[in-house]
Amino acid sequence: MTKADLVEQVAEAIGPGITKKDCALVVDGLLNAIKNAMADHEHIEIRGFGTFKVRKRRSRMARNPRTGDPVEVPARAVPIFKPSKDLRVQVSDGTHVPAL
Repeated sequence: MTKADLVEQVAEAIGPGITKKDCALVVDGLLNAIKNAMADHEHIEIRGFGTFKVRKRRSRMARNPRTGDPVEVPARAVPIFKPSKDLRVQVSDGTHVPAL
């Protein structure tokens, strides 16, 4: 699913009172808010959907697959998504959430 598909589904769920252009602004605003919060290392919790977190990875030694030489991988922050229990159940059962 692309962002355009997401915008189309949101527009269909809301109904004829809003344009796809307005829905695109809402979707972009939501995604930008999540990205900005994660850039500030904040946690975002959406009940019934999941939690977006930033986790710190320690530095470690790895190997270059071509030469076998050891290479140090520096510490870094990585984005993590942890789905809610409801979302995990829906995915495993293949059930759909009814439209609003």
